[in-house]
Amino acid sequence: MSLKVAEDEKGPWAVLQVSGEMDLVTSPAVRQHVHDAVADGRRSVVLDLSEVRFCDSSGVGVLIAARRLMRSCQGRLRLILPAQGAVDGSHVNRVLAALGVRRLFEVYPDLRTAVDEAAAPLSA
Repeated sequence: MSLKVAEDEKGPWAVLQVSGEMDLVTSPAVRQHVHDAVADGRRSVVLDLSEVRFCDSSGVGVLIAARRLMRSCQGRLRLILPAQGAVDGSHVNRVLAALGVRRLFEVYPDLRTAVDEAAAPLSA
């Protein structure tokens, strides 16, 4: 399976809807989309990972690099992961937790709450 990244906007948020597998070969595309959003002046980015079916360490590395990039430009990064992690079809939440980096990210269950300034992230 390959990786697809669809771009959208919700108010001030650049929304990148990622689907497929984030691995050594495909994850650089996600990194490039985040860099492109920042280059276009976007400082609020949502990565919708609810349709990612596989994520290895290189995919996690891209997420950490995206977080670092957004923080360096005083931006914001939010992830969308199903509230039940692998139960809902995406195992990214479980991978981040197993590696001890889940707490680094603001995670939301859906796009509506991810772009809501008043919504609280899911607990790690």
